[in-house]
Amino acid sequence: MRTPLVFSFAAVAVLAAMPVLLPAGLLNASVQALIAALFASAYSLLAGRAGMLSFGHAAYFGVGAFATVHAMNALGGTGLLPTPLMPLVGALGGLGFGLVAGWFATQRSGTAFAMITLAIAELLHALAPQLKGWFGGESGISTMRAPAWGLSFGSTTQVYYLTLAWVLLSLALLYFHTRTPLGRLTLALRENEHRLRFLGYDVHGLGVSAFAISAMFSGIAGGLQVMGNESANYVVFDPGVSATVVLNSYIGGVGSFFGPALGAALMSFFGYAVSDTTQSWLLYQGALFVLVMMFMPEGLTGLFTAAARLVDRHGVLALLPLALSAVLAVALVAGGAVFVVEMLQRLFSQDYRSLARMSGVAPPVPLFGRAWSAGAWTTWIVPAGLLLAGALMTAIARRCHRGLALAAVRDAVARPTPLPEQAHP
Repeated sequence: MRTPLVFSFAAVAVLAAMPVLLPAGLLNASVQALIAALFASAYSLLAGRAGMLSFGHAAYFGVGAFATVHAMNALGGTGLLPTPLMPLVGALGGLGFGLVAGWFATQRSGTAFAMITLAIAELLHALAPQLKGWFGGESGISTMRAPAWGLSFGSTTQVYYLTLAWVLLSLALLYFHTRTPLGRLTLALRENEHRLRFLGYDVHGLGVSAFAISAMFSGIAGGLQVMGNESANYVVFDPGVSATVVLNSYIGGVGSFFGPALGAALMSFFGYAVSDTTQSWLLYQGALFVLVMMFMPEGLTGLFTAAARLVDRHGVLALLPLALSAVLAVALVAGGAVFVVEMLQRLFSQDYRSLARMSGVAPPVPLFGRAWSAGAWTTWIVPAGLLLAGALMTAIARRCHRGLALAAVRDAVARPTPLPEQAHP
């Protein structure tokens, strides 16, 4: 029990030191990562804990965002509440809309539920540009953070700490919810809905409560987004926002509490770092999601948990060959795949084809600090060699894993089984 607490306090300490450690650009990315982490955690309450897969959670994120922007512009720009309390308006907006939408959506389950949530989000996304009084049309609505409590909220550092405070408070409340009877019944809703109904519980009411609480914290995330950007646009209802929170949550692992937050933070920084270097970053993001779902269905937290179990069972030294071969295999395969994708992206780009038509020959492709000839076999042998070496290291990693499994079986067989005590007459 002490280890998770130590890690939690260490993580909070690192987050608190971010403004000192990071430049302004990365601090802005950290604000977005915190918001994405809260949004993913709120979504995980519904999809992971209650077992209800939503494809339209951007609706509640967006409602919270627009509720906050209207509250910030109210009373001539002074705002309905002091700036640090503005996310409460987003929470109320998300909760209110979540209660209404959840009452309808939870009338069905499974695929029908997912399609209803998608339809609700698509409806808002289609109506928002037309309802200019509420959503500002295509240009959206702008606002400004008003000074409050002796703070101007004009610097990125102050916005970061305000966002951090709300995210930590929201995560604490979400964690507290998992420890309440309502939270345990929400988990039971995922495990065996029919048994709950047989025991006399209001299954529909439990589903609506989980939906509304998830929407409320999604609304807080939307409110924080508005406070950081000082604007809101109908793009917050875009299907891509709903898809991103699903992707982030499952990459991190919806089976654990902190998994979705971890996945959202990592993918936010991944997008920030990779989007400036390649046009194919969305392809890499999608490929990562597919690979996680195929080979690590429990997400990154499931991988860390499995590694911890192996360390406890076999020790660090016995696990070292497996870890090194697996890391090397991933690096080699990733290097070969990135080489192929980047070469093809440049070869099929409009600029390269125009240049090839003008010159009459295929010009060399600049990549990784040197020029590569697209028609030379020496160019394509590089990714082929990387992929082949990666496949070889994958086979070695599998053999190491098989050896550890066999060793565990031998130890279990060799360990004497205690005989049951015989009762004395």
